[in-house]
Amino acid sequence: MRVTGERVSTPAGGFGPTWQRHVAAYAAAAELLPEGRVLDLGCGVGHSFHLLAPRETVGVDVAAGVLAGQDRETLVADMRALPLPQASFASVLSVQSLEHVPDPDRVVAETRRVLRPGGTAVFVTPNRLTFGLPGEIVDPYHHVEFDEASLRAVCESQFDSVDLRGLFGSPRYLAIVARERARLRSMVRRDPLRLRRLMPRRLRQAAYDAMLRRERAAAGADELAIDVSDFELRDGPLAESLDLVAICR
Repeated sequence: MRVTGERVSTPAGGFGPTWQRHVAAYAAAAELLPEGRVLDLGCGVGHSFHLLAPRETVGVDVAAGVLAGQDRETLVADMRALPLPQASFASVLSVQSLEHVPDPDRVVAETRRVLRPGGTAVFVTPNRLTFGLPGEIVDPYHHVEFDEASLRAVCESQFDSVDLRGLFGSPRYLAIVARERARLRSMVRRDPLRLRRLMPRRLRQAAYDAMLRRERAAAGADELAIDVSDFELRDGPLAESLDLVAICR
């Protein structure tokens, strides 16, 4: 599978820390979701659904290739228009997929539709205050990026109860984030007129993928040391979290 910035697909080399962060999100969700069938939205390669066992999970992704070989029921579908009956799941989980559509409100509405009465939805999305730059979305695979207020607003449009928590990283993981953020700022400084915004999204994605593969081709000791224990779900301060976690009921 070709490695891109669109979805996590390998734990190899310098991609390991981000992979482990995604695994940590599934581990946290396992403690939050009720018993019963789970819809795993934007599941990608399905690297961590086993952490939700003994619950039955159904993986959904828009790309058929990433679903191949997963040892569970899968469905090729746009998460904004799910070909699924109303009230058919006890819970819904979305790990770093809500930011990949231009109209996340439709995803939240579809989530509400397929949930059974009393069900729980968990949305995990990167905190733009940690990873974004002011006034610009640099990641060409992201259509929208959330802070606490904007994520709460989109979730409260459909759910009666929304509890926000954060996924926080260890000092050694935060050191890696700081280095990546410095490289990102350096790239942005080289384009002061922000002409990259005029490029078609496909070209920006190709350039972003090439940069990602180049920078993560080799991993140092810091990257190789990262594992699930470097992440913790807690209440706050949310402005400093890596990922925002919305628990919707």
